[in-house]
Amino acid sequence: MCLRRLLQSAQLQRAWRAVFVKHVQGRHQGAWRWTHSGGGTYRAVIFDMGGVLIPSPGRVAAEWEVQNHIPSGTILKALISGGENGPWMKFMRAEITTEEFLQKFGRLCSEIVLNFNYMNEKSKTSVPVDSFFSLLTSERVAKQFPVMTEAITQIRAKGLQTAVLSNNFYLPNGKSFLPLDRKQFDVAWCGRAWGPLELLQFDHGQSNPTYYIRLAKHQLVLRKKPPGTLLPSAHAVEREFRIMKALANAGVPVPKVLDLCEDSRVIGTPFYLMEYCPGLIYKDPSLPGLEPSQRRAIYTAMNRVLCKIHSVDLQAAGLEDYGKHGDYIARQVQTWIKQYRASETSTIPPVERLIEWLPVHLPRQQQTTVVHGDFRLDNLLFHPERAEVLAVLDWELSTLGDPLADVASSCLAHYLPSSFPIQPGRNCRWGSLRDSDLTELGIPTAEEYFRMYCLHMGIRPTENWNFYMAFSFFRIAAILQGVYKRSLTGQASSATAEQTGKLTEFMSNLAWDFAVKEGFRVFKEMPATKPLTRSHHTRARPQSLPRTPGIRSYVTSRDSSPAHVSKGALVFSPEGLSPPVRELYQRLKQFMERHVYPTEPELQHHQASAEKWTPSPLVEDLKVKQRFEIKSQLSITQFHFIALSV
Repeated sequence: MCLRRLLQSAQLQRAWRAVFVKHVQGRHQGAWRWTHSGGGTYRAVIFDMGGVLIPSPGRVAAEWEVQNHIPSGTILKALISGGENGPWMKFMRAEITTEEFLQKFGRLCSEIVLNFNYMNEKSKTSVPVDSFFSLLTSERVAKQFPVMTEAITQIRAKGLQTAVLSNNFYLPNGKSFLPLDRKQFDVAWCGRAWGPLELLQFDHGQSNPTYYIRLAKHQLVLRKKPPGTLLPSAHAVEREFRIMKALANAGVPVPKVLDLCEDSRVIGTPFYLMEYCPGLIYKDPSLPGLEPSQRRAIYTAMNRVLCKIHSVDLQAAGLEDYGKHGDYIARQVQTWIKQYRASETSTIPPVERLIEWLPVHLPRQQQTTVVHGDFRLDNLLFHPERAEVLAVLDWELSTLGDPLADVASSCLAHYLPSSFPIQPGRNCRWGSLRDSDLTELGIPTAEEYFRMYCLHMGIRPTENWNFYMAFSFFRIAAILQGVYKRSLTGQASSATAEQTGKLTEFMSNLAWDFAVKEGFRVFKEMPATKPLTRSHHTRARPQSLPRTPGIRSYVTSRDSSPAHVSKGALVFSPEGLSPPVRELYQRLKQFMERHVYPTEPELQHHQASAEKWTPSPLVEDLKVKQRFEIKSQLSITQFHFIALSV
């Protein structure tokens, strides 16, 4: 595989030391005699080309100099002149063309000849290096030694692999100079056209180390597993490679993957290589510097590419076995409950409420599609001049599941605090829209984003989107709790541990806020019901009949009294409440909409601040307003509440 060849070539010097093979030229029945030293188990033999498989340039030059009356050693001196920066070495690395090489090499040879014969004015100073180059690359000269062909055959017959390693160059016709039968070798590595190596590591929220590689004109990205002991399913770069390759064939914009290497011996852990895709990554979801219309277009493009991912035909893409089908949210909820319990350090009330609430409010209907698992704005690569997604990045958490989980993930930045870290403990923050005026910015709200998604997908609007937001923030809270527990072992500063602990509670409160909103939605959407009426009721009353001591007596009797018509009714919606209680409900609802909901962002900000343990003035103000607007009604309705509870 080309990727393995590329990376292993960087280790060839160590390979030579690890597998020491030497050949000794001798005359024994007209053949070469091969020996090896050491007692290890050999896996491969690596050959150089010039001077090993084919005649060396020095030997060809000596014969050519005699034939062309050039001072002996001229070509050899020119070959080594300048060292790594000489014409020959630059030509070997394909840093200069054949024409440039012949011009510089010819001038260098002429200077050597002139210095050699400076006393002879009639001496020949012009050296026809093009003639030498033609001879060097001719089929007559550049022909593999028969004895080496025989040696390679015998080596492969022993089960060893063979490789050829050589710097070479391009011929005037544009072809690479490699006068060998490539079928003889498992790897044929020619260090042409690469030039200096540039290696940089990306630092933007990468759980799998990711590197930028530049080799001459080639720009690549290498993504590998981190070192150390890992969970079996964690950091699965193999799955990333598979999903990206499949999605590219399905028309989803992803970087072009080139090759996968699962052999940890090459660079320490499995890795894959892909083409570098230039573009823009928007780390700040508020998109500073753009016009409102441009921001709207960016979020629309983000929404559309998510729809494209969720529309992939699993069977046609060969991804039917990429994950389990059905019950994705139920499995995820249980997974994160277990994760939280495993790292629990204290009781966090909103988490406990969520652990009870989530399993009994699961979506009744779920689709199964490819899900990204961490879909957000800064995992997208945009065109620098238009609102077009060039590539979706970071597929580490991808699987088959409920697509609405990805939509919720897209909206996390709408509610996260601006200080929330992408990776706790690192100075890398996740952007926030929490304190932004989305209408002024031209950015859709979370609810609008969900509606946009449903419109693009051609499905009915998602009414229970608050549930998916509650689940998403519960998941983050569970992750943060794990980070917090690990930080308590002394692997992080006390300040970092304290910060992470606060974030866990903050995220769980956010999740519970969405759970409450979902509960209100369900309650309001319940159909109005008539009070349940019964022609009989069960009640306890004194009896004149004999009774068993210690046993309470009951009697079932008919009772058509109006006092009992609505008594015991089960209320499913506000319309089922008695008029006085319904009036109180409406007053409470108006109070929430007029005073409480508008102050939620400021209250949540206070809850996450250093003054969280100091009562907020807003809360005290709300208490006063509540006493004035609502509490006065309690005396009117107190009897009705008691009646409903009987």
